[in-house]
Amino acid sequence: MMKFLLVLVLVLFTSSLFACAAPPLLSPPVARAEVAQSDKPRLTATNVPAEDLSELVAGNTAFALKLYHFLSREKTENIFFSPYSVSIALAMTYAGARGQTQAEMADTLHFTLPQERLHPAFNALDQYFLSLGQAAQSSEENQLFRLNIANALWGQQGYEFLSEFLDTLAENYGAGLRLVDFSADPEAARQKINQWVSDQTEQKIKDLIPPGAIDDLTRLVLTNAIYFNAAWQYPFQKGATIEKPFTLLNGEQTLVPMMKLNESLLYGEGENYQLVSLPYQGESLEMVVILPAAGQFESVRDRITLDWLTQALQGRQSHTVNLSMPKFKVETNYSLVDALSSLGMPTAFQPDQADFSAMNGKRELFISEIVHKAFVNVDERGTEAAAATAVIVGITSVLPEEPVTMTIDRPFIFLIRDYQNGAVLFLGQVTNP
Repeated sequence: MMKFLLVLVLVLFTSSLFACAAPPLLSPPVARAEVAQSDKPRLTATNVPAEDLSELVAGNTAFALKLYHFLSREKTENIFFSPYSVSIALAMTYAGARGQTQAEMADTLHFTLPQERLHPAFNALDQYFLSLGQAAQSSEENQLFRLNIANALWGQQGYEFLSEFLDTLAENYGAGLRLVDFSADPEAARQKINQWVSDQTEQKIKDLIPPGAIDDLTRLVLTNAIYFNAAWQYPFQKGATIEKPFTLLNGEQTLVPMMKLNESLLYGEGENYQLVSLPYQGESLEMVVILPAAGQFESVRDRITLDWLTQALQGRQSHTVNLSMPKFKVETNYSLVDALSSLGMPTAFQPDQADFSAMNGKRELFISEIVHKAFVNVDERGTEAAAATAVIVGITSVLPEEPVTMTIDRPFIFLIRDYQNGAVLFLGQVTNP
């Protein structure tokens, strides 16, 4: 069965759908509520122009390929991640960005729409995916296809967030603010968020946020979780799976369980590559496999851009394919700070430069960490996959100064003054206490 899960902590993430509450500034009642809710309901996103949705998808794809190229450069190990989870979690964070931070994030993430159109477009895309999952669950084949997407925010108790920021997330991402106490007990908050991620991903992604990633200066974590479970439209012939050699990049060979399928599929080929599409139940989603020719892996990989992929997919035609494909399982764990900084958004990670003032009206927040975990298992029946991303947003701290020593063991002068206006109320000296 195929399962996809994504989670982002961005103090960023993906999980269930919640909403937030807010006057001009929201300072949630810590004692009574675990979730602060905006009075803004989630928008139905029925009036989003089709061109906005297309532009968003193109931008997300371009970012996905750019991030893939960064993760794969000079590396030969397996790679697996969820660009949608990363994009949607960072989009929630982007709602609070301004100035140079906003400009760099837009360029890096390929957010070409203005803020007032970007978030409704994400909402429309998100609700489209949600509708697929809901339609499948209401059908007789609900055990063959499942797709769930959810978002939530984790905020510091008593810390004030702008209502405009919370309203944007409530209306477009269904994300509400869950209150935790990073300041007093960051470890308890970390465990609570990790448990939420584990629950949303059916225990496939555990311990997403590592020890030490959240501290007493953390103020916000935005989370996104995606769960996908689907069977192939055309299952592989289970009894036909046999051990066959698989050639590695270094030319060495290893035996792997090779699956067999003979079916009419969308197929394409071009210079030094073949391409095939494997649909899942319901035929709404598919796996596209690109196979470079022997010895041409790097050259084909390096050519894959948004334009290249678009042309390759447009060139597919229905064709009977005798397909051999290995069963495989991949687990990955990434920190995305270096990647995103190198790809063009370093300011977001700089405590003295980041501008997330649209979150709280102050320039004191920055992204301290982004972690991403992913899991995929492909077999004869389908695909099981999970992914989670965590972006940690913290408050800027004052660098510690070298300590000074003051020993009052001789006569001294003192005064008592008004702090606000500087008026001196009392002045004196002590020569013999």
